[in-house]
Amino acid sequence: MITLSNAQARRLFLDKHALGEAPTGAGKGADLLELITRLGFVQVDSVRTVERAHHMILFSRRQAYRPGNLDHLLEHDRSLFEHWTHDASIIPTDFYPHWNMRFDRNDTKLRKQWRAWRRDGFEDKVQGVLDRIEDKGACGSGDVGDDEARGSGGWWDWHPSKTALEFLWQTGQLAVSRREQFRKFFDLTNRVIPQTQLTRKPTEKQSIDWLCNAAIDRLGFATSGEIAAFWASISAAEARIWCNEAVTSGHLTPIQIEQTDGQMRQCFARPDVLMAADNAPIPQNRMRILSPFDPMLRDRKRAEKLFGFHYRIEIFTPAAKRQYGYYVFPMLEKDRLVGRIDVATDRNADRLHVTAVWPERGVLWGKARQDRLNAELARMSRFCVTSGVSFSDNWLRDPK
Repeated sequence: MITLSNAQARRLFLDKHALGEAPTGAGKGADLLELITRLGFVQVDSVRTVERAHHMILFSRRQAYRPGNLDHLLEHDRSLFEHWTHDASIIPTDFYPHWNMRFDRNDTKLRKQWRAWRRDGFEDKVQGVLDRIEDKGACGSGDVGDDEARGSGGWWDWHPSKTALEFLWQTGQLAVSRREQFRKFFDLTNRVIPQTQLTRKPTEKQSIDWLCNAAIDRLGFATSGEIAAFWASISAAEARIWCNEAVTSGHLTPIQIEQTDGQMRQCFARPDVLMAADNAPIPQNRMRILSPFDPMLRDRKRAEKLFGFHYRIEIFTPAAKRQYGYYVFPMLEKDRLVGRIDVATDRNADRLHVTAVWPERGVLWGKARQDRLNAELARMSRFCVTSGVSFSDNWLRDPK
């Protein structure tokens, strides 16, 4: 059986996630679309301590990237669309036909779930919401259901027309046309998604095959469960069946991956995985501050096994119980996660402000490493359009 050492596995994994090479490139147009296609998708998140997650993910790979570059591809070129993978994500429009399977499955699943979710009656609003959008154009959730009672305003307390609007999006009848201040506006799908993609109708079998192939090619190596979780569109059972058939046909091979603790983990990979690992670029000797939602870290357990880095976001942890902070960013250097940083944009002071840095155990924080961090913070300050970087007193903390 093929075995990848931990060093080989890290090198391949970083290459697949576009973190092995220098972050050069235009960061817009065809270059940006190629990057997102290579990653498969970019997760969207509303939290903006430095910049929103999707923008930070792209900036960490393309230093020239700026947020408006993504908007152009989404809202003008329509070469990207917004929908769900494991969470809300930005996805290449070329992939759209394979979301039809998800839409069909959602239609059955959500009707049942949302009726039981105290949303009885939302189906009665579906046609009215569609008619309103057809006549008046794209709208947001605040533009429908004027005569319906609102509760606390949280996701758990949608009024029936908002539920209908979300249902129509989840089942493919509507698409996100644009965002304003992070608020989604929905339009009829045929006004947003190009006809070339709307007319392609793969079968379920074809989509399962595409989704599994696309996942393993972006992960480098994976268990069947990780393949299923990548797009979150198929079941673990479907992924297991696909993996077994792919091994039989010679398109996949079982391999062993060495973890940081020396234990071996059973995965699947392409038969040329050793060559791919050897040909992957040697990771750059620079510091990168990564979004907590970076594709490299999305599967926390996988990252911990491969890099020995335990990370949990603490947004929903009461302040007194937080180990680090509200929104702390991992720091990548070469092929190692060397620590985490509590940094935020302070618009009033026109500064990118560092509250604390926690090196990982065994990581020495000397001048060279500090210089690399300073260089990354300077780049990030320009990205956030602030005039410089500031540090709190006693910002360098002991490892935990």
